Amino acid sequence: MRFVRPAAAVILPAAAALVLSSCGLFGETGPVKVAAIGPLATGANPLNGELSSANAALLDASAQGLVSFDGEGQIDTGLAERWTVTADGRSYIFRIREAKWTNGRKVAAEDVAAVLRSYLAPSSRHVLKTAFPEIETIKAMTDSVIEIRLSVPQPNMLELLAQPSMTIVYRGMGWGPMRARKLGRAVLLSPVPDPLAEDDGEAEAAADNPAASIELTGTSPAGALARFKNGYADGVIGGRFSTLPYFVASNIGRSRLVVDPAPGLFGLVFTRAEGFLATDANREALSRAIRRQRLVDAFGLTEWQPQTALRPTVYRRDNGPEPLLPAWAAYDDASRVAQAKRAVDAWRGAGREIAPLRVAVPDTPGGRILFAYIAADFARIGLESRRVGMGAASDLRLIDEVAPNDDPLWALRRLSCQRDTLCNREAQDLIDATTTNIDAGQRARQVGEAEAVLARYVPFIPLASPLRWSVASQRLTGMRPNARAAHPLNHLIALTN
Repeated sequence: MRFVRPAAAVILPAAAALVLSSCGLFGETGPVKVAAIGPLATGANPLNGELSSANAALLDASAQGLVSFDGEGQIDTGLAERWTVTADGRSYIFRIREAKWTNGRKVAAEDVAAVLRSYLAPSSRHVLKTAFPEIETIKAMTDSVIEIRLSVPQPNMLELLAQPSMTIVYRGMGWGPMRARKLGRAVLLSPVPDPLAEDDGEAEAAADNPAASIELTGTSPAGALARFKNGYADGVIGGRFSTLPYFVASNIGRSRLVVDPAPGLFGLVFTRAEGFLATDANREALSRAIRRQRLVDAFGLTEWQPQTALRPTVYRRDNGPEPLLPAWAAYDDASRVAQAKRAVDAWRGAGREIAPLRVAVPDTPGGRILFAYIAADFARIGLESRRVGMGAASDLRLIDEVAPNDDPLWALRRLSCQRDTLCNREAQDLIDATTTNIDAGQRARQVGEAEAVLARYVPFIPLASPLRWSVASQRLTGMRPNARAAHPLNHLIALTN
């Protein structure tokens, strides 16, 4: 793998700190030990913005949403034990299960409705706040029934509600299906006792079974892989393109790697349209210049695929038209470079300067590899670029997000008139009109129209599908690749029939 090996200098000192062999220190009857890449905080709350992979895993186990994902990425029960959708598709009605908050108080439907309303409030920093434009009301119908009423049908609503960021955290408390307690720097998760059990003592004893518990640790990429390699973890979760070089340097067997075929957005969004970047043609020239296959090949995973369309291909083929490929996608590399270079030369030929492009990518081994390939491609057409931090002022910034559902409008909304994107009013008006259209056929046509306008505007340079990876020992029979990149802790060991 080109440009990947230098990361070994980062990971090997951490791995050297652990000298035990990888045969496994713990018996198969003890807690499942999971190392998550990223910080772990028992006080994490979706209201505060994006969750680290460690915090997402913790909340998904200790404070599930109305519904959840199973180990296959399919919709499963959560706080709601069952639900129904009305014939017009505009009302989702959930019956919540018998459950208690961590302080022992019974979970009431109004508490849950209040949490969901707070997530979508204007002042919220919730990452999916703008993903629910169809919702009109969220209300408790009884103590155990919640209705989510929509202005138009949204057949992909359950996938959104199953996201870890939609877990129900009420005044800092969760309901389950697992309860969490600090265990040094880790968190021990054990099943919540059955609230309907006749014998509370027996219910507590069953829940305290070590084999049904999970020990979750949040740590660095190097630390997580070192724990796995030396037998201190049964699995690693939370891997991205930015941390893949750590896996390569760890020399853990490739058969242990789980790569998710997750659709979404991975590419560079333009953060300003000034100077050279003010014209659609010049922004398109940058997109033409990128050799996507060469870039993903540098990371050495055949599962990682390049992407040229603004909108990813999703798994439900009935959800609108196929993504629109740019006309230049069919051209060979030499033609694309020549066309892109003409735009640069024409700009300079008119006596105008082009400042070095500031490209914001993570300051990680994977981020530095990504930037090196992008900078080389920009240099081929005569443009200088420099890498800046993700929080710094920039001209282009990396977006790396898995699609939360199969709604074809998700990507278009994400790339249009958001706080970190450019804004084309024509495209946004089409997106808004599509959102409110209840006619499925018209809606599909409008998706294509909105996508075509946004593609001509070029607010984004798509590079590839998002890369999500995990590492699993043979014990984790329930960790399987899936399109949601969902690996809930309570499904890591598949139940036998």
